[in-house]
Amino acid sequence: MITQKNWFCLILFLIIAKSNAQTKAYAIHTVAFYNFENFHDTIDDPLTHDEEWTPTGTEHWNTKKYHQKLENLARVLSEIGTGENPNSPTFIGGAEIENQVVLEDLIKQPKLIDKDYGIIHFDSPDKRGIDVALLYQKKQFQPTSYINIPLYVYKKEVSNEELSKTEESVNVEAEDVIQVNTKSHRIYTRDQLLVTGFLNGEEIHIIVNHWPSRAGGEKKSSPYREAAGVLNRKIIDSLQQINPNAKVITMGDLNDSPFNNSVKKALGARGKIQEVKPFGIYNPFEEMANKGLGTIAFRDSWDIFDQVMVSESLLQKDYSSFQYWKAGIYNKPFLIQKSGKYKGYPLRHSLTEIGFSDHFPVYIYLIKEKK
Repeated sequence: MITQKNWFCLILFLIIAKSNAQTKAYAIHTVAFYNFENFHDTIDDPLTHDEEWTPTGTEHWNTKKYHQKLENLARVLSEIGTGENPNSPTFIGGAEIENQVVLEDLIKQPKLIDKDYGIIHFDSPDKRGIDVALLYQKKQFQPTSYINIPLYVYKKEVSNEELSKTEESVNVEAEDVIQVNTKSHRIYTRDQLLVTGFLNGEEIHIIVNHWPSRAGGEKKSSPYREAAGVLNRKIIDSLQQINPNAKVITMGDLNDSPFNNSVKKALGARGKIQEVKPFGIYNPFEEMANKGLGTIAFRDSWDIFDQVMVSESLLQKDYSSFQYWKAGIYNKPFLIQKSGKYKGYPLRHSLTEIGFSDHFPVYIYLIKEKK
């Protein structure tokens, strides 16, 4: 029989437990990725194929348009993930970036300057002159090392002319043609950027990617992205060999969906947490793709090329250290085309309007229990 004293103790215990649950607080950080889409300055670089993004080029790119692009990008970056986290992203991985100068101009924008972003960027061998980079809030993250790791892929069977054609209805930008060295047959593509450092005192590794395009057709170009997935997996393996508990985030525009071989087989990512084995990779964007969501549209068909994935070490239930919480696609109404042929698509740049990008940004949250 439960006595009156026992009832009192039970009720007191429940009140205390509820009170503790309500007062539990978490530190939160947003990790975002955004393909900036042709983020060029107005100056012709003689070493790259950027002539169209100059005042005399086909895009009639000028200072006024460039400054509008900066303002537009800054607005997006300042707001990603603010539904759950009032601070703008601690980390921003970016793609289609011409050089360090455009990033320096970007972080000086009024909507970003108070965040005091640092820049990690390397020039890549991509002949369009577009690279990947990482922005990070200096007060939150202190990098200890960073390196650009080249992807070596070669083409011998198909000519450059054939590579410039699309064999099927695949999502590929007209200007994103695979560039091949005529002597070595190496395909020029973006490096993979690896950054290691401490997030509020805890070591984190971040890889930023922009894998080879689908120019030449999805099937013919798939081996290049599969090679990118293999390289990504090797980088992660090397980090885990040094520290089996290494916390790794890999993100980027993969030019493939979560279901393609480059992601599922080469990288070995899994779409359900319960399927992720030790040292494995979790891809929260697979479930979103299953629901028909997308980050990029082509012929009224949506796909998720932009993804952020985490190592199994970020899926633990112990929140005394940083762990993955949840993911999202940032597709607010102001980022969407309101009318015309591409109504409902991401609002990109055109000759008559300076938009944002042909991709939606993606993000995840990391959380840690406050002591």
